[in-house]
Amino acid sequence: MVLFKGGLVFDGAGTRLEGQGVLVEDGRIARIAPQGEFDGYAGDTVNTGGATLMPGLIDCHVHLVYSGHPDPGAVLRKQTPAEITLTALENAQKCLAGGVTAVRDCGGKDHLEFAVRDSIKRGVFPGPTIHAAGRMICMTGGHGNANGRVADGADEVVKAVREQVHAGCDLVKIMATGGVMTPGVNPEDAHYSAAEMKVGVSEARRFHKRTASHAQGTEGILNAVRAGIHSIEHGIFMTEKCIEEMNEAGVYLVATVSALKNIVRNADKGVPAYAVEKARRVSEHHLKSIGMFHAAGGKFAMGTDAGTPFNYHGANAQELAFLVEYGLSPAEALTAAMANAADLMGPEDIGRLGPGKRADLLLVEGDPTKDIAMAADCRHHRAVYKGGVAFAAKPPAPVRLNVAAE
Repeated sequence: MVLFKGGLVFDGAGTRLEGQGVLVEDGRIARIAPQGEFDGYAGDTVNTGGATLMPGLIDCHVHLVYSGHPDPGAVLRKQTPAEITLTALENAQKCLAGGVTAVRDCGGKDHLEFAVRDSIKRGVFPGPTIHAAGRMICMTGGHGNANGRVADGADEVVKAVREQVHAGCDLVKIMATGGVMTPGVNPEDAHYSAAEMKVGVSEARRFHKRTASHAQGTEGILNAVRAGIHSIEHGIFMTEKCIEEMNEAGVYLVATVSALKNIVRNADKGVPAYAVEKARRVSEHHLKSIGMFHAAGGKFAMGTDAGTPFNYHGANAQELAFLVEYGLSPAEALTAAMANAADLMGPEDIGRLGPGKRADLLLVEGDPTKDIAMAADCRHHRAVYKGGVAFAAKPPAPVRLNVAAE
């Protein structure tokens, strides 16, 4: 058993508590109560004075097989399956070191990341909880076609979903529109038809799988929402109609602000020119859409698209600061990365502090509900706990890797 006491507690769902102790036993939270009720406790104690204890962050959109190179796809194509698998494990552990205790992998390479997920789950390696989509499903020539499962027509989309289910996916990701990181496609264009989206999402739901859709353009967003999708990834060209229908259906927005920002900020460092052009072109639309969605009371879940150019695993927490920059309050951003993200991802025992919940915890300096940098900047993190056990590794300083493919 270990008792955390002395500082603040943020419950993951918007509430900051003072004067509370948190008792952890066998990897789960046993009790939260006023600190005085623990007088006489003689077990291990962590002094949280001057800090805030809260659930670990949840990143609902990462790509563990990518490492933030200027052209991630070019690097991936040069790697062997063994190298890709080890890269995914390394990136997963970087996420954990950066305060992220659970992730949704929204598209990998030939299901290699499943072995990493399963090894961490068995306790062979430390790492975050991973829910993985497997091969993203896209049309011929569509966004993500280099590594995705290409499927055209309703019957083929259904087959593609079944393949991911058979392989052991936790969620199904369907590409509704073009995107930034695929050459020759337009983010505004709808790729799958409404009918193709409908059958794909319905088949995933039939097998009790959550669904996510890469959806940037307006028509594609509406196709995905009307199909019954659980989350819209990116949501760059949302309209009032999109937002109205998303809110009516309870669809989450996983905005991934980090993806565009890191491309634009590093445009002169080897990022493909087509990606830079598109990122610059759509960034203002993204800002506007996020503001509209927030003003309408939409549900956010944090996601970063970690692995895309200069968007490093281990620096995932920066998304919190970007969400605040785009209009969310610090408490809203934190909730997006905790309770909301857990509700979207699926496990009922993460994302909140309460009896019986997993002791996946992040201890940060100060009060992040007043200064989001305390959570968004890893330099202010005191400790990360997975199942009540401190993870000793520190997140590496982001560097530009020396890879020939760059």
